[in-house]
Amino acid sequence: MEHFKVGLDMNDILYLGYNVLLTVMLAIFRDPVAVIFIQVVTAALSVILVYKISQMIFNRTTAIIASLFYAYSWDITLWSVYILTDSFFISLMLLSIYSLLKFYESNKNVYKIIFIATAVYMLIFRPAGIITVSFIMIYVLINLNKQTIMGFVRKYGLTLGSIVLAGILIAMIVFASNKLDPLVASLQFNAKKVLYNIYATGWLFDRASPFDHKYKPNYTIDIGNSLIISFIYHNWDNIMILYGKRTLALLGRWVFYVDLTHIRGIMKFAWNAFPVFMFLTGLVYTIRNGLSRKASILWLTILASCVFCVIFFIDGMYRYRAPGLPFVAIVAAYGGDRIIKGAIVITKKYAGKLLWNKQKYSL
Repeated sequence: MEHFKVGLDMNDILYLGYNVLLTVMLAIFRDPVAVIFIQVVTAALSVILVYKISQMIFNRTTAIIASLFYAYSWDITLWSVYILTDSFFISLMLLSIYSLLKFYESNKNVYKIIFIATAVYMLIFRPAGIITVSFIMIYVLINLNKQTIMGFVRKYGLTLGSIVLAGILIAMIVFASNKLDPLVASLQFNAKKVLYNIYATGWLFDRASPFDHKYKPNYTIDIGNSLIISFIYHNWDNIMILYGKRTLALLGRWVFYVDLTHIRGIMKFAWNAFPVFMFLTGLVYTIRNGLSRKASILWLTILASCVFCVIFFIDGMYRYRAPGLPFVAIVAAYGGDRIIKGAIVITKKYAGKLLWNKQKYSL
């Protein structure tokens, strides 16, 4: 706010959208408390988007359950009102996906414009936005038919090709002029920190834990003079183990403390595993009921947050998995809906049999 300048460090460029938003809000409201209040309200209104997305993909019952899961999730409450970048990023992502689904449902251009605007903003909001938008675009490609793609290419192919070529030329000129040296240097520095401080120590989280994968890393740099490529090439087997343990750790630290040798341990495991069971139930019934194509946007956004955590690291308080939680809640809610309806069907069936037997014996 003092200089209104954008630096060329990684944190300036890759968090440009967030930095600009924060600067504008502080310039307008002056009081940080007002900014906190706005992000709390924004996070609360996101419950509506969760409801709408659930209803469009599944049904009203699922929407109600998903809204309750989302509203009362401690992770969402903590991160969506504690840190501005998380609060607005999650809301922005929900609005983007809602607009995309609404466009497919109504074919109104206003939703397409909102989707494009929010997707572009996510790209510059923070680094996780790049991965998230990439996975969302997979969903867009899934829902495009060949005729539409070919028609678009024939109509705008020359224009798009010219834009891409111009972009490549501009990038080459900028890099050749060494204007982006500070950005490249900061990216390399941060990559080295992640590799040598997180990967090399086998950390699952952003700090040491009893569950880390301990190994002796090979630091040889002999492939294209690249620190990153050389480290990954020489340590790929241990990195795969690290990725596997991180994937398991995404469920929560409880997976490392499973103890089925006594009743209390079994009950604790059942309590922690039940949401996973609901999620898997929702996943199975989504495929079984032919909703895979429509619901794939949920799986892709969950996968985006998981990929970010697995490739880099899991925040010690699980902050980085928060963007995927609304969609986990929706899938789990559909599983809950199926479980409830299945229980009702079974109850009616056996209740009917009991009444029939009672009437038969009374006769």
